[in-house]
Amino acid sequence: MYNRWKIQETFQKNNGEISPETIIQTILHNRGIFNSAISDFLDPPDPNTFTPVQVEIDQNVLQKAITRIQKAIESKESVIVYADYDADGVSAGSIMWETLHTLGANVMPYIPHRVEEGYGLSVKGIDAVKSKYNPSLIITVDHGITAREKVSYAQKQNIEVIVTDHHVKPLLLPNCLIVHTTKMCGAGVAWFVAKELLKIADQLTPEFSDELLVLACIGTIADMVPLIDVNRAIARYGLQKLNKTSRVGLKALIKESGLMMGSIEAYSISHVIAPRLNAMGRLDHALDALRLLCTKQEKKALTLSQKLGEINRERQDLTSETARNAKSILEKQIQKSGSSKLIFVADDLFNQGVIGLVAGKLVETYYRPAIVVARGEFVS
Repeated sequence: MYNRWKIQETFQKNNGEISPETIIQTILHNRGIFNSAISDFLDPPDPNTFTPVQVEIDQNVLQKAITRIQKAIESKESVIVYADYDADGVSAGSIMWETLHTLGANVMPYIPHRVEEGYGLSVKGIDAVKSKYNPSLIITVDHGITAREKVSYAQKQNIEVIVTDHHVKPLLLPNCLIVHTTKMCGAGVAWFVAKELLKIADQLTPEFSDELLVLACIGTIADMVPLIDVNRAIARYGLQKLNKTSRVGLKALIKESGLMMGSIEAYSISHVIAPRLNAMGRLDHALDALRLLCTKQEKKALTLSQKLGEINRERQDLTSETARNAKSILEKQIQKSGSSKLIFVADDLFNQGVIGLVAGKLVETYYRPAIVVARGEFVS
């Protein structure tokens, strides 16, 4: 059988034994972590101490973005925080909306519907916020870096756009202010902008700082960015704050999911909390996930947490059913034409909210790249 494992440096025994220190050093070495980086990996610094240079955010652009946002707050302009519909985007949207709301902005959150509007900025989404809120400023979180045409469309509607994103830059960038780094997730970038805004306004209280860090932590772990450098610091300190959070929505979600305050770990976020937040964007509307994270009403938190739990169970059932159908289609393809190095399965009945999950299950089963397509109309 083909060996898919690449063995790097192995443990060196001393008198037939392997010490814990040797195991740790070898694992870190195999991950490319050496010398002074080891102490930061094992005991990361407070994430609030990181500078724009350290996280590779352009300081001049960041300052221009903050100045523009401050102007919008002072002038009571209508501002839209336009978020993505996954757990990272929902966390990022919660961070940015809550910060601007705290600073007195006339701000509303907006998350597109996956099926009706598609990913990121769209003509339909821009028209919707224009009609309902008539904003003069849109701040994207966790998307926007590839939306050159959509940013131009917004600008023609007299709407300025500030993009905050972490995805890889395309060759042609949107013609607007772009706060960007690939060092963090979308929630991490939003958190960095938020804390700088609050610092300048002298409103970064320890309590509010902790709760924003909790959201950044959820987005960081949910988006599976490498847990090194600033991401590791956000995850480590954010988990500490999450286990003591005062957010009624998170506490309700934690209770609904069967977790216990004080024992929440990275696994708890990646396999329990994040799937519930993601499920809303997959099968319903992610705005309810954002509402849950930001609500201060216990009754509303209970209702929304129960809804997220129910939708997540629907998502699990739909994923299993779709995976079975995809494997059935694939097996027929293999019987007819033989196996190939790339799996490609498409069907009109697939729900686009779970096809990524199904592709992952096919990879786990067949050990090769997989593409799963839900055929339907294209949304621009």
